[in-house]
Amino acid sequence: MPWPSRKRDKAAAADKEEPDAKIAKAEEKASDKQEEEKSAKPPAGRSTSGWKNWKKKTSESSGEESKITYCHWLLKSEPESRLENGVDVKFSIDDLKAQPNQTTCWDGVRNYQARNFLRSMKLGQQAFFYHSNCKEPGIVGIVEIVKEAYPDHTQFDKKHLYYDSTSKKENPKWSMVDVQFVRMTKRFIPLSEMKVHHLEHKAHGGPLQNMMLFAKQRLSVQPLTQEEFDFVLSLEE
Repeated sequence: MPWPSRKRDKAAAADKEEPDAKIAKAEEKASDKQEEEKSAKPPAGRSTSGWKNWKKKTSESSGEESKITYCHWLLKSEPESRLENGVDVKFSIDDLKAQPNQTTCWDGVRNYQARNFLRSMKLGQQAFFYHSNCKEPGIVGIVEIVKEAYPDHTQFDKKHLYYDSTSKKENPKWSMVDVQFVRMTKRFIPLSEMKVHHLEHKAHGGPLQNMMLFAKQRLSVQPLTQEEFDFVLSLEE
């Protein structure tokens, strides 16, 4: 994507619907340190129809329990202008649609756990495009991974906002992937609505009970299970 980058973890402001951001930020910093040491690669609702549709879809399947694996993703980006060291880090889904071939590199990630998730992405997998740090955060569209992880060039550019002097070309610290616009969601799916389902599922069981969006609030790259992805899609209707 064109400079400047807009996907930033450590300096990004928390979503306004996420009140525990300060706690989450402290936890993320601790997580960063652990990830750096081990360098491990980790593998009120608008509608009530979502849960019913998801249950119906599940009952119509083969009935076999699916393994808990991450095969979909959630990518956060800021749709509203915000200056960071004098540079506007805004990048909305409309900005993605305006790129050549509606494709961009997902650069600027400077969190070890988020980086490891980027490195876990496979060609053809899909991700939700999530508008973050705005008046009403939430999911606005779907993108596809069209190039698997490779070194993030911005880490070596001394003039770039996300230059990292500690990263070496022979052993790059940071990675990025290429994503391509697939479609807008049929409607905007707000964080507040997903949170209602998350709390219900956490109390009584359901696909969103362990959704990372509510456990790692500031993480800009997050994995989703097939069940989580399907349920969120059911909220479109």
